[in-house]
Amino acid sequence: MLTGVALDAIFADPRRGHPVALFGRAAAALEKRLYADSRANGAAHVAICVGSAALLGVVATRVRGPLARGAVSAAATWSVLGGTTLGREGAAMAAFLEAGDLAGARARLSHLCGRDPSRLQEAELARATVESIAENTSDAVVAPLVWGAVAGVPGLLAYRAVNTLDAMIGHRNARYERFGWAAARLDDVANAVPARITGLLAVLTAPLAGGSAGRAAAVLRRDGHRHPSPNAGRCEAAFAGALDVTLGGTNVYGGRTEHRPEMGDGRKPEVRDIRRSVRLARAVGFAAAGLAVLTALRG
Repeated sequence: MLTGVALDAIFADPRRGHPVALFGRAAAALEKRLYADSRANGAAHVAICVGSAALLGVVATRVRGPLARGAVSAAATWSVLGGTTLGREGAAMAAFLEAGDLAGARARLSHLCGRDPSRLQEAELARATVESIAENTSDAVVAPLVWGAVAGVPGLLAYRAVNTLDAMIGHRNARYERFGWAAARLDDVANAVPARITGLLAVLTAPLAGGSAGRAAAVLRRDGHRHPSPNAGRCEAAFAGALDVTLGGTNVYGGRTEHRPEMGDGRKPEVRDIRRSVRLARAVGFAAAGLAVLTALRG
């Protein structure tokens, strides 16, 4: 697992032939065959996709020899982690905004989240970036490591399948309200513990981003449950307290407007807070890697 973390830190995600992209194409092809405005069909789709990923993990761990098994674990860990790519996307957003290139920042935001950037100004682009980095620190780094620690390679692959399906079909719109229900609920369950670990690690590492652990803990405890997502709020509240900013507000997704409660007591995020959030996310990721390895060793 540590080798996989190191590979992600050095190489980030492969640009071509990424296993997650291959899985996404297979899941999309299966959706064409199974789609119906039905929870049952959506549940079947999720069961086949996640079950296949877990089975692949089981088969992969049957290789003989400790070196071969270690190589499989390292490759699987690298393939499901996205921490370095997340940090690079945050740095790219910071660079666009520092240069005053709003058009470039608006176009780049789609790499981090699905909100409509067309009317966002500098402050809202900064907020969107910080919020996305906070949430994705759990989804792309902490959660895969947690599941890898408790369930090995099958856990790594199954979690990434769950999270990818949620991103693909776990939406509240006319097409996926029912078909994507199982994917969205399973993702909530899979991320329940990792999101709370992310929040706690953000509290502990807050000083590395120039923040206060006490303030981060207070905001997490007070505001973590206020987000409409049962998990994202824990991450965003902890980051808000650690960075001493206020997150939340009005977001637009494909014509749908959501008004989210504010979290934190500080000022609105500024461009400089993006790089601070990247630094905090990196610290949380390394702390999670250490915690995951200790958990796996004890297991």
